[in-house]
Amino acid sequence: MENQKLISEFLSYLINQRGYSPETEKGYGNDLVDFLEFLTESGEANLLKVQHLDVRIYLSYLNDLKYSRNTISRKIASLRSFYQYLLRLEMIEENPFSYVHLKKKNAKLPRFFFEKEIQVLFDSVSGDKPLDQRNRALLEILYGAGLRVSECANLTLSVVDFDNSVLLIHGKGGKDRYVPLGSYAADALKEYLNDGRQKIMAHFQQSHDFVFINHRGVQITPTGIEYVLKQIIKKSSLASDIHPHMLRHTFATHLLNNGADLRTVQELLGHSNLSSTQIYTHVTKESLQKNYRSFHPRA
Repeated sequence: MENQKLISEFLSYLINQRGYSPETEKGYGNDLVDFLEFLTESGEANLLKVQHLDVRIYLSYLNDLKYSRNTISRKIASLRSFYQYLLRLEMIEENPFSYVHLKKKNAKLPRFFFEKEIQVLFDSVSGDKPLDQRNRALLEILYGAGLRVSECANLTLSVVDFDNSVLLIHGKGGKDRYVPLGSYAADALKEYLNDGRQKIMAHFQQSHDFVFINHRGVQITPTGIEYVLKQIIKKSSLASDIHPHMLRHTFATHLLNNGADLRTVQELLGHSNLSSTQIYTHVTKESLQKNYRSFHPRA
């Protein structure tokens, strides 16, 4: 079976059976194409004949290109998953990446907004125009529910339960979870759905179930959400840049800083493993100062 067909079927498996987002599937695809180009330049462009020696040479190649440890770790993880997939299909006898152990990744704290900065963001989305209502609801949902940007873009009307104040999220890897819908988010979402969204949909004669739409009434994309957030930042007095995931980081950070336990945050974020959530156990300087003054005898 030719290389491109192997890659194509693996990527299809990630989307259709593992429930991965298009962005994640694209990342895997890029990593596999890069590896295939390396094999082609090395003279043996056959994904089914890769040996441990090829893996060691590839690692050296990536290091020579000055890739960060995080990037190398991600590439190797993609390739390990690909070959595990081939192993399950009995197309190979051994996963050549199964014994690769890299040094610990660079420990970077996730970037987040302080509570005063979040308030500045919300102050900048006032207004009664349809897109103002959408932007306010979008910001409330991303911060108030801690959704991934793909989860937010794929929200449908059927998963919004105002009566019980919850959202049913179809998350990463095909895993569903319920996330509470706070009062601020619920109010902003009701206003948008009952007014602004209806006006845009009617004007462009659109009919679909997606909650968040662009200025032409079709489903907004993750890239579109990122663009909207950048426009919100420009209207605010903040000098920071923004990415949708920063609001997810902020959601988790503020919960923990205000007393939520790690298991609760893990459940709300939809993390399979607690280790994925532990990166959020950092605290703000404000919390550090508060605890220091409270507990140190000579503070």
